[in-house]
Amino acid sequence: MSRLPSLAAGCALASIVLSACGGGGSGSDSSGGGSNLPAVDTSAVAVADPGSTLAANWQTGVFMEIYVRGYKDSDGDGIGDLKGLTQSLDYLKDLGISGIWLMPVTQSQDHDHGYAVTDYRGIETQYGTLADFDEFVKQAHARGIGVIIDYVMNHSAAQHPAFINAKADKGNAFRNWYVWQDNKPTGWSIYGNDPWYSGGTGYYFAGFWDQMPDFNLLNAEVVGYHQNSMRYWLNRGVDGFRFDAVGNLVENGPSAWEKQPQNYALMNDVRKMMDGYSRRYMVCEAPADPVGFASSTACGSAFAFGHSSDIVNAAKGTASAVKAVAEYFISAPSGMATMVSNHDAFAGQRLYDQVGGNAAQYKLAAATYLLQPGTPFIYYGEEIGMAGASSLSGDWKLRTPMSWTAAGGFTTGTAFRASSGNVATNNVAAQTADANSLLNFYKSLIALRRAHPSLALGTYEHPASSGTVMSYQRAQGAERTVVIINYGTSSAAVSLANLPANAVLAPLLPTGGAGINADAAGNATANVGAQSVTVFQVN
Repeated sequence: MSRLPSLAAGCALASIVLSACGGGGSGSDSSGGGSNLPAVDTSAVAVADPGSTLAANWQTGVFMEIYVRGYKDSDGDGIGDLKGLTQSLDYLKDLGISGIWLMPVTQSQDHDHGYAVTDYRGIETQYGTLADFDEFVKQAHARGIGVIIDYVMNHSAAQHPAFINAKADKGNAFRNWYVWQDNKPTGWSIYGNDPWYSGGTGYYFAGFWDQMPDFNLLNAEVVGYHQNSMRYWLNRGVDGFRFDAVGNLVENGPSAWEKQPQNYALMNDVRKMMDGYSRRYMVCEAPADPVGFASSTACGSAFAFGHSSDIVNAAKGTASAVKAVAEYFISAPSGMATMVSNHDAFAGQRLYDQVGGNAAQYKLAAATYLLQPGTPFIYYGEEIGMAGASSLSGDWKLRTPMSWTAAGGFTTGTAFRASSGNVATNNVAAQTADANSLLNFYKSLIALRRAHPSLALGTYEHPASSGTVMSYQRAQGAERTVVIINYGTSSAAVSLANLPANAVLAPLLPTGGAGINADAAGNATANVGAQSVTVFQVN
């Protein structure tokens, strides 16, 4: 998530609070602190599954993470919106995208990153209306694309009606919705900061920012509130959620504030609730324990932090990283969500900046996570090699307007933030016209993955690495493929084993490549070029 306040509230805090990290509507309540306190929507929402028109395995396809504010402005106010995003769906379909993760679109206090939520059932007004959102989901579904939205269980905004009530009086009915102490606790440090803040009537806990107080998720009323809000969106046809900061849901003490046992149980309960809907998908952010939260007894899927940095280092030719990448899915579940960067600086800069603009290394990193198991998540603009904004730092550098043309193409007005540092060269218009562009490379890899079930759904078998070369097999039903990635700057002869006797390996990538034959013992040798990706189909 964003650990940041709004830019106007002070960028100085950004470097301090960076690390991992969602609306209300009428059964309302307000009591215990004065008649002028805002009402809190505590209305129950029952399951009303509208069903799904998506393919059975849509969630194993390639996702795009999108920051609505920075994607496409439809009305010239300089801020991306839902209508602009809807207008861009054909671009995403042409790219081969199967799912979209929207960073927070609910009403927020920050009016930027959106992780300081004030209304869990309302759309951020700068993005449009609830009708605009419904139309976006409808049009995405018409193109076979699923939509998941960011959901923030861990904390709300300080301006959320429940916290305003809780802060007003110790006897308020919503006091126990948050974490309070009469006297300030000592000995705490989270991401270098004391997480306890004076609220006038006591001290409240806020692990990321004083304007994002943590919910008390040991309170069944709070859990019920969130599950009702989730059902609100699921009933509207949303296909699932990306859950923010699930490692931070419950704190048991100054040295026990992350990945606590209750966190896994809370997410397991959410997953069971979502099982009441057809073809829904959830993925969790938990940098401290990605594999643990990907378990079927927790979220079922989680982002592969750590693996992402190994992918980038492998692309740069680091042998130890190549070995780590090859071995990752020996033990990690296939439900991992893979990536090379996202909206948070702690997860790494934009890929272009991580590899210093080296196109060969960029393509190797992309091929690595698009061809391995897991659900790949592309960060918007990654497919065209967008760099960060050279005039900005921290998370803001990563959350710039999408580069549609050399002039930007994001808005007819003045954009809310500086453009990518390489907008003049790395933009959709220029890359669409270039057959050898990054955009067309991504399209070809995604098309290959969609055309071959073994690459999208298959098992991960016989991984091997030697120096800067990695190989493995994927299998699904009768289909078997072999993937070889040479991260080195010299060509290589790669020994392959454990193939079917006398198998014929037909080239899938690069197109027009030469096939090879296995011997009676199932061994073969493939000659591959420097910094290359080779994929064979085993016949």
